[in-house]
Amino acid sequence: MTQHNTSFVQNESGERSPKTILQILPALDGGGVERGTIEMAAAIKAVGWNPIVVSNGGKMVYELDRIGATHLTLPVHAKKPWTMYRNTKRLSHIIREYGVDLVHARSRAPAWSAYGAAKATGVPYVTTFHAAYTRGGFLKNWYNGIMARGERVIAISDFIKNHITDHYQVDPSKVVTIPRGVDCQKFNPGAVSAERIIKMATDWALPDGVPVVMLPGRLTRLKGHVELIKALAQMPDKNFVALFVGAGQGREAYREEITNLVRANGLEGKVQIKDYCSDMAAALMLADVVVSASNVPEGFGRISVEAQAMGRPVIATAHGGSLETVLNGETGWLVPVGDIAAMSEALNAALHMGGEARERVAVNARNHVTNNFTVAKMCDSTLAVYAEVLAEKAGRG
Repeated sequence: MTQHNTSFVQNESGERSPKTILQILPALDGGGVERGTIEMAAAIKAVGWNPIVVSNGGKMVYELDRIGATHLTLPVHAKKPWTMYRNTKRLSHIIREYGVDLVHARSRAPAWSAYGAAKATGVPYVTTFHAAYTRGGFLKNWYNGIMARGERVIAISDFIKNHITDHYQVDPSKVVTIPRGVDCQKFNPGAVSAERIIKMATDWALPDGVPVVMLPGRLTRLKGHVELIKALAQMPDKNFVALFVGAGQGREAYREEITNLVRANGLEGKVQIKDYCSDMAAALMLADVVVSASNVPEGFGRISVEAQAMGRPVIATAHGGSLETVLNGETGWLVPVGDIAAMSEALNAALHMGGEARERVAVNARNHVTNNFTVAKMCDSTLAVYAEVLAEKAGRG
């Protein structure tokens, strides 16, 4: 069980002062934002506070039930102005009924309703910026700007922090970087049994003794599958199997494009798409190298961090959060965006590392994550932000 720092949730006499924290996001159907919300709910509960999560529901709600957090279903995923206005009224009622002390918004549409409700009830409002939202005209930028109106604005990387201060009118002292964390107990090579690894290899019908290149992530053009295929095609040694692991439902045209590109480059059988994986820790154990080939900058890049937690070398495109999470030459390789030759060279180097070099990278990678990107560190830093904002409110009387 993860232990959390409780010093900042005590009053001056050293006694616990329980608070009720409401987190709000569109839905709980899976993903990094959803996972972070649940992890924070568990941390809030662990220090004796009361966690509430408002969303439109989803398959992950049961995880909140399991930890004893309250989930309330509202259509906060909706972007229609009238629905958002009605959600403001509903949230105001919830804040009063449950005695909410602080509201934490994690996405733009629900953030508008949460902001209005927090203002109406006099409750502090905090946000987390999970991405560098696409800029556009006045209305688009105004819509995005709700995420910069928090009494504290949490950025999931320094890349995101710089994006916020560069593009939004916000006091830089209110923006705090708190990197996302991974569960280093779950993503731990020592915690994955041989049986789990064998089952995964058998289910995927992997050939024995063939090096595995893995690109986890949704089947979308932004993840760089096309670039990776071109890089694989340039490798002189074709003794590998490349696995694209991630949801691909509803993306049939892109799947067909990838399939045709694989065929055109003579890589049939060498590149395989695996739509679903219920045990990513075991899957990562099968990989000789994990690739994050995103062609747009990611706010953080959870996959690269999870792979490093498993002691796997990582090849990542050199932009966004990857510049902060991957140590070039120590835990993996950073390659220029769109540089197919550089990616091919990094792949060749990764697949031909000797045993000592691979072990050195594994140790460096695991230590890098456990020192910087744990769930406990993320949650404790966020709890400290809550406590600071609540103390400021108390000081204002």
